[in-house]
Amino acid sequence: MTPVRIVRLATGGDGVGKLVDGRTVFVPRTAPGDLVELTSVRNHRRFARARLQNVLELGPDRIEPRCPHYTRDECGGCQLQHLTLPAQQAARRTFVGDALRRLARLDVADPDLVPAEKAFEYRTKLTLAADGRGRIGLRRYERPDEIFPLEHCHIAIPELMTLWGKLRDAAAFLPADVTRIVIRQDRSARLHVVVRARSDTAWSGGETLSAELARRGHPATIWWHPEGGAPRAVAGEGPAYPATAFEQVHPQMGGLVREFAVSQLGAVANRRLWDLYAGIGETTDMLARAGADVESVELDRRAVAAAEATGPSARRHAARVEAVIETLGKPDLVVTNPPRTGMEPAVTAGLERAAPEKVVYISCDPATLARDLTRLPSYRLSMARAFDLFPQTAHIETVAVLERAS
Repeated sequence: MTPVRIVRLATGGDGVGKLVDGRTVFVPRTAPGDLVELTSVRNHRRFARARLQNVLELGPDRIEPRCPHYTRDECGGCQLQHLTLPAQQAARRTFVGDALRRLARLDVADPDLVPAEKAFEYRTKLTLAADGRGRIGLRRYERPDEIFPLEHCHIAIPELMTLWGKLRDAAAFLPADVTRIVIRQDRSARLHVVVRARSDTAWSGGETLSAELARRGHPATIWWHPEGGAPRAVAGEGPAYPATAFEQVHPQMGGLVREFAVSQLGAVANRRLWDLYAGIGETTDMLARAGADVESVELDRRAVAAAEATGPSARRHAARVEAVIETLGKPDLVVTNPPRTGMEPAVTAGLERAAPEKVVYISCDPATLARDLTRLPSYRLSMARAFDLFPQTAHIETVAVLERAS
């Protein structure tokens, strides 16, 4: 097959080139400027996908990945580790700008980007898969049904990797039907192990696993999460922090995002605000302490309970946003931080009817952000800023400020 020159990166991190028949081809793990040989070409009607077989000429921004798993095991956790950090950051800015131009039909430049202080060792949460045959690790890129044993994740904080080493050595104490393990460090630097099991038959080994980790010098709170059931802490010291609740995996950068988003609302004292998809209530707390009258909505009841126990006074709803948006008091301003899937049509319709002066939208997916902007025709995008929460990956966080058109 004729070699292909990679000319740019597509959203998601794949390199983009042209086949001899003129068809666009998407190739993971390639860099702009690479001249590559391809294998496993899969033709579709208007494009093709392929795998990298060999790099004949290196693009100017290609580097050797730091993590051995990246190339050897085709780890799916990172997508851009073969690029220099400046090239990664430029690509992530373009992912946002391209989505706003192409999907939202907005005439905007790529947004400015706030860089992360650390390119590695920043994640405070790691999700591991188990195959039921004793193998625990991460999934391969584009082959999520294949798991490779994890030795060391270079984007996770060292404390998690030390815990993982101890847990891997104590794997015999895990339930036989384990399907997933989440290890995380909470905001108080306490460690948690969430064991997801296929069966709802009670697991009695949590205390034993906890004691074994403590004996190995790395105590952690152990959680059991049966398939279809609610997670609960089964062993460990101290209060059961809601380890299954959503929280940013890069806390330092998450804090910058939150502070910037709140700053874009302007003066909030004595104003009525909505905090939608509120998580564990950090944004609600900031707004309430600044004198705002806040009404928040979060689906996770554990997260809401934790916020009520520790945060300032606010009206907090444990519900789906789309289920309660029509019952909320009319807001002056709104902060919304939906999951990767974006906001449901009922939510954007509710925002249109509520007509707040300003909506600050925190997005972790440029495509769903752009889609949702098209569902808010009464608002104009006054500014957007990207935040580099996920170095080495194709993911990017964006804060978009929407002002009601006059």
